[in-house]
Amino acid sequence: MASSYLIRNIKLVNEGAIQTADVLVENGIIAKIGNDIPNGNATVIEGDGKYLLPGAIDGQVHFRDPGLTHKADVSSESKAAIAGGITSYIDMPNTRPNVLSQEILDAKYENAKGRSWANYCFLLGVNGSNIDEVIAMDTSDHLAITDDGLYFSDKGNILADQPEMLEKLFANCKSIVAIHSELESVVDANEEKFRAKYGEDVPVKFHPIIRSEDACYDATKRAIELAKKHNGRLHILHLTTAKETELFRNDIPLEEKRITTEVCVQHMWFNDADYERLGTKIKWNPAIKSKKDNDGLLAALLDDRIDFITTDHAPHAWEEKDQTYFKAMSGAPMVQHALPAMLEFHLNGKISLEKLVEKMCHNPARFYQIEKRGYIREGYYADLALVDLNRPWTVSKDNILYKCGWSPMEGQTFRSSITHTFVNGELAYDNGKFSEKATGVPLEKA
Repeated sequence: MASSYLIRNIKLVNEGAIQTADVLVENGIIAKIGNDIPNGNATVIEGDGKYLLPGAIDGQVHFRDPGLTHKADVSSESKAAIAGGITSYIDMPNTRPNVLSQEILDAKYENAKGRSWANYCFLLGVNGSNIDEVIAMDTSDHLAITDDGLYFSDKGNILADQPEMLEKLFANCKSIVAIHSELESVVDANEEKFRAKYGEDVPVKFHPIIRSEDACYDATKRAIELAKKHNGRLHILHLTTAKETELFRNDIPLEEKRITTEVCVQHMWFNDADYERLGTKIKWNPAIKSKKDNDGLLAALLDDRIDFITTDHAPHAWEEKDQTYFKAMSGAPMVQHALPAMLEFHLNGKISLEKLVEKMCHNPARFYQIEKRGYIREGYYADLALVDLNRPWTVSKDNILYKCGWSPMEGQTFRSSITHTFVNGELAYDNGKFSEKATGVPLEKA
């Protein structure tokens, strides 16, 4: 029999408002929201001044499963996600094999069955090798198609650097095309300049100069122009520059936008001053850039030019990160610490809880048209996170849940904790303890 819970006298953060209420969870859904709901046979959880948020939806992760499970796997990373209040995720196609066909995509779903603690969606990849097959497919039931991560396998797979391919997609494909937006040609030229000066051991602080503002801006500008030409659906993944935010609009509702973007927590949290301290731990592609970019990205998030927040969670084994500049892999884990970091921004007066929930919960669900998730509504799936804004903790090796065992957030004290996380009505995470089994299911499109 499905579990039943009554969350009593909790502060609900939902749809632009905060209200104190009871929430009854039955049969996997939010059965009732109100005051003085009778206990019945439900297990009671007292609100005690805590806040109840919809489970966050992370629109961009790399869980490395299958094929790269020495770095991470579906079970380990989804556990870390729910400990961080993330109850659904969208995984990129650069697993092994790359997800370039329906057959490989189906196998990836089968691989995750019964192993994922959070709800999941896996995106179909597109590059020069399969673009004709993708165009010929009916991708209307896919949340999106993407090239993200595929350039690590073969150079020349960044769609932003292949305008002919990008134009072909916009002209023929009706689904959202989500792209990694950098000009590989610009990056390659910059790499050669620094390699000529420093050899293989380029100081990591030059990463944002090599993967430069121009490489990002020029790529994004061209991709937007091509999408507009064909009225295509373009989504720019992990925006990193204040300059790029000028290319996006906020004068129409999200549902009417054909051109959209997202920002990762780390690109607002870290900046180029942190390379000296953290080195390759914060080597991401696109690069973490300046304090000006931090501020510009946050401003664009608040005024709705940026539509939602993701993590680009991309773990590597420490020996893969602890290398010289060119050898060190790009990417780092983030799902366990993204919501605590955004709550820290809130406590510092930089974002309201209502806006945070809009950008981490409501808008990913709206954008990807995810069925009955992302909100606290009667009849919706009970994906929920309880948050205590007065329970500090410090990130350490002892409490990191990522399979890789490290985090760029190590040593950071967060003032807020996620105390409970519900996934499909089951209490999956309770003050450091996990339920007996994973209850994540595939995300469905509304």
